[in-house]
Amino acid sequence: MAGLIRREDIAAVRERARIDEVVGAHVTLRTAGVGSMKGLCPFHDERTPSFHVRPQLGLWHCFGCDEGGDVISFIQKIDHLPFSEAVEHLAGKVGVQLRYEDGGGPARHREEPGRRQRLLEAHRVAEEYFAEQLGSPEAQSARQFLAERGFDRQAASTFGVGYAPQGWDHVMRHLRSRGFTEPELLASGLVSQGSRGVYDRFRGRLLWPIRDITGATVGFGARKLYDDDPGPKYLNTPETPIYKKSQVLYGLDLAKRQIAKDRRVVVVEGYTDVMAAHLAGVGTAVATCGTAFGSDHVRIVRRLLGDSADAAAGVMLSSGATHGGEVIFTFDGDEAGQKAALRAFEEDQRFASQTFVAVEPGGLDPCDLRLQRGEEAVRRLVAGRQPLFAFAIRSVLRQVDLSTAEGRVSGLRSAAPVVAGIRDRALRAEYARELAGWLGMEEVSVRRAVAAAERGRQDGPGPDRGGGRGGYRQDGSDQARRDTGDGPGRQDGRPGAGRREDPVAQLEREVLKVVLQLPQHALAAGFDELAPDTFTVPAYRGVHDAIRAAGGTRAFGQLVEDAGRDGAQGQAVQHAAAVWSEEVREHAVGPVAGVLTELAVSPLPEDRAEALGRYAHGVLVKLLQMGLTRQIADAKGQLQRTDPQDPAYGELFGRLVALEKQRRSLTQE
Repeated sequence: MAGLIRREDIAAVRERARIDEVVGAHVTLRTAGVGSMKGLCPFHDERTPSFHVRPQLGLWHCFGCDEGGDVISFIQKIDHLPFSEAVEHLAGKVGVQLRYEDGGGPARHREEPGRRQRLLEAHRVAEEYFAEQLGSPEAQSARQFLAERGFDRQAASTFGVGYAPQGWDHVMRHLRSRGFTEPELLASGLVSQGSRGVYDRFRGRLLWPIRDITGATVGFGARKLYDDDPGPKYLNTPETPIYKKSQVLYGLDLAKRQIAKDRRVVVVEGYTDVMAAHLAGVGTAVATCGTAFGSDHVRIVRRLLGDSADAAAGVMLSSGATHGGEVIFTFDGDEAGQKAALRAFEEDQRFASQTFVAVEPGGLDPCDLRLQRGEEAVRRLVAGRQPLFAFAIRSVLRQVDLSTAEGRVSGLRSAAPVVAGIRDRALRAEYARELAGWLGMEEVSVRRAVAAAERGRQDGPGPDRGGGRGGYRQDGSDQARRDTGDGPGRQDGRPGAGRREDPVAQLEREVLKVVLQLPQHALAAGFDELAPDTFTVPAYRGVHDAIRAAGGTRAFGQLVEDAGRDGAQGQAVQHAAAVWSEEVREHAVGPVAGVLTELAVSPLPEDRAEALGRYAHGVLVKLLQMGLTRQIADAKGQLQRTDPQDPAYGELFGRLVALEKQRRSLTQE
């Protein structure tokens, strides 16, 4: 059994490891008040920062997923380490020499530190070895490769480029001489197991170290140099306990601070492209490692950008990036590059940032562009970016002949689903207009095609929820309906209800459905006594305002009384309800009108008159109780602040007693 780490050493690690620096290596943190910082949680996908760090206390907590702890628990969770290995990792970073106690049995030699640390150490030693070998006579081909692409020794040193000598066991023998065992080397991916034994994975190749966001080397990318090498052009480290290709970005350790500063990340396609971009002054360039840009990469980039939905509509920074950040993909101008861009379009919807594509018309990648036209050309390539949505649509249109009627119709059929796939409704409408111009068609025809494609993306046919031609409503009521809980809420400041699972929002929604559909029950329950701020959901508050502006349910009662003089009571109620509903609608402004209409026709959960009456009374009583509780709390607070000798004290006390009595009455009901 391994010895236990001494308590005082653990305490020293906690004290020396600054939690804001440790967390900041994974998440972009921003000031959130005195002594507090916040960012996007690294443990669950979110758009609005809910991850808070308190540096003075050395603690962190996410109010979204309810995870929290100290600097050690953060490392445990982010790197999937047991407690002792997390402590060892931090101790190595901050220079604490750990001491170990016996594990409760006879004294015995402590085992080597945790497995992850051993694998990281093996890669560190291997990286030093490869870098040293780059200067050997054998590595002439590797040095020539770099020189032909405009990279000198200083550039190679900056990026840790090295050379793996030819032969079967050079790296393995070097690592064994440093105390690493064969099982450790196999687990690291630095060596492979063959029918004749263990041998070096990388032989006769130029190597780039692949580092995680903290700067620790977790793998290598190797480029073929010799014609007699039967392997692929590029060979990467296989999946290991410390290397997952879908979770690393080459160059991120060098680019992370500039990305956070500029709120921009440039995604290129290869190791030499990253080097060329950085040397040309584009210090935010990164690349994937033998895999497509995927959802895990999206989460990494969003955390570094500090990306959140409420920042996406912000202003331009001095760097030219928007306040919400920019993600710029560079692709070759060939067909493969265009396909890569279209794959990125599928992931783009995950970004609140604006996403762009930079494609060199001649098909040059950043490395070749720098070599042939200079570093300024690389900067111009990035500066000349175009929106990814526009690029995706134009890529589809390039496949048809727009000079013919048949080609334009085919282009519309192909491009409409792309436009319909844009989740931002404002952008979708704008690109529908742009598409009409590119096709030379009337805008209304294009909008109808996009709306049809949008309906086709939904789970079922369903009714035309937009309520207008082609699925659009000029007053925005379709979006307002979604904002009240039947779809994803918006972050653009328009009325929205947030999420349906919020019980308060659910109750407010049901109450308004009852009021609009069964105003007689609302009148009997005293709905008009609710305070103006009773409804917490902005859209529902807007509906409540419209009801109050129309005279409340008392106005409905007066209409019933007036109509009752001339006819039967039942007919009077129906007539009054129709007139009153129209009166309320006239007072609804903008998208609130759509919300009000949807509430007025939504089905109630009961289909029998008696049960429906009980349900209506029940939800109204619950909301009244909530409103009374709020008023009682306000009255008590005001009473506590009032001098008992003040004449107003008695009046306040009487109001409080009346409110309490009213609440008790509702509770008894």
